[in-house]
Amino acid sequence: MNVDRIDARREARELVCEEIAAVVYGGGTVIFPTDTVYGIGCDPFRVDAIDKIYQAKQRPDHKPLSLHLATVAEFLEYVPGNAAANFAARRLMPGPVTMILRRPAFIYDDVSSGLATLGFRVPDDALCTAILDRVGPLAATSANVSGQRPYFGDEDGARLPAVDLFVENGATRFGAESTVLDLSAAAPRVLREGALSMGYLSERLGPVERQTAKVRG
Repeated sequence: MNVDRIDARREARELVCEEIAAVVYGGGTVIFPTDTVYGIGCDPFRVDAIDKIYQAKQRPDHKPLSLHLATVAEFLEYVPGNAAANFAARRLMPGPVTMILRRPAFIYDDVSSGLATLGFRVPDDALCTAILDRVGPLAATSANVSGQRPYFGDEDGARLPAVDLFVENGATRFGAESTVLDLSAAAPRVLREGALSMGYLSERLGPVERQTAKVRG
């Protein structure tokens, strides 16, 4: 598969966003930078595009994608009236955190692998925000073949999934995976400690539990 590649550091941001929009609106897949790891994303309302991500990553179909959004205000529209989400978002977003909440009914269960919950991200990266502002929400996961390490930018020889467009923008801001915070239960739980530490979360949110078993990859 021939993959179109753009170095966003050498192209006008508006042009980069337009090229991504053309691919996504056409049902394609794109590798794009975030603040943590590079993501592979698509239109969350195109089941055919979602299938392409799973095939390209060789990803087990029980592992969900997450929804990447441009702003905190947009995120809060997906979780109206959720006090815990509002509280956490205003203290941690935009930033390197994935928040697990009840999946809105209008989001296809293909995105969440049939789970009743869904991960939400609002990355703290200027280019990523511009992309999401232009294209709209992206269903995404880390841009690596399943079982391989994530891609953090400017890595020669990295094994990446085959996509329609690859946007390189250099090393990511945090150089670590997002912290996964489950807000779907009574008390917040950390399912994966990443760029945000348990200590930082406790400072910002108060008491936070730690998941003892690995739940999401």
